Amino acid sequence: MRPIVKYGLLLLSAIAAALLLVPGLASQNNKIWYSDRVAVIAYHHIDDQIQGDVTITTARFRDQLTDLLQRGYHFISLQQFRAYMAGGPVPPNAVLVTFDDGYRSFYTNAYPVLKELNIPATNFVITKDLANPLASRIPSLSREEIRQMTGETKGIDVQCHTDNLHDVGPDGGALFTTPQKIGGRMETEAEFERRIVEDTKMCRAKLAELYPGPEDAFAYPFGIYDQHSASLLQQAGIRYAFTTVSGLTSRSTDPMQIPRINAGSPFVQANSLNNLIIRKLHQSQSTK
Repeated sequence: MRPIVKYGLLLLSAIAAALLLVPGLASQNNKIWYSDRVAVIAYHHIDDQIQGDVTITTARFRDQLTDLLQRGYHFISLQQFRAYMAGGPVPPNAVLVTFDDGYRSFYTNAYPVLKELNIPATNFVITKDLANPLASRIPSLSREEIRQMTGETKGIDVQCHTDNLHDVGPDGGALFTTPQKIGGRMETEAEFERRIVEDTKMCRAKLAELYPGPEDAFAYPFGIYDQHSASLLQQAGIRYAFTTVSGLTSRSTDPMQIPRINAGSPFVQANSLNNLIIRKLHQSQSTK
């Protein structure tokens, strides 16, 4: 056997062996798990020191996304998601990556991984924290960091998570959905509605100063919402609102009640996120 042929065959054998060592890559990277749907996955905090129910390490985050890539998933941007909801196509196995709360760890830990893997993502930001990003309990994104990420990397997006309503009142009710006391009396219906609409408009305006938008998407704080609050968001210019209800999105999904799958739990192993998505797919098919 000629040396060049021998070495060529050895190289092909090495490549084949490497593919077998990567879980799912050789056999699943062309598999269509679903089509004409979008799995929206949600994260909060990426941190290598802190542990919590909605916190995972940088390594876990990278491994989850890498596993989905190897299994044939295609990551889309929020703009592609908008186009899909309006009737446009998406690739098979479409996934939209979202983050809630606008933590600085998105910039320091998640963003480098997203850039490396060429994956778009949307972060729903609490805009009151922009005034003093290091003063919040968990440091949050600064204006400069948002400008940098959205300016240099296509597909990195920031959207609304309220300006100053991501909290609960003295009685434990969510500020976003519960009337509050003003000077010893309860808000009137008109005052409550004005508070929600004005806060949402403020959030949109602050983000519009940093990013050209459109600023038309919203994640419900704590996942708490009702039809009334959803209609108030629409009055304030929001067209898409994301919940914490687990499931996949189709064009028939109410755009003000978009489900998401929680990927940011330490209990979600790298190779189990695929299983979560497929389980939700099967559940949605069984309810038809």
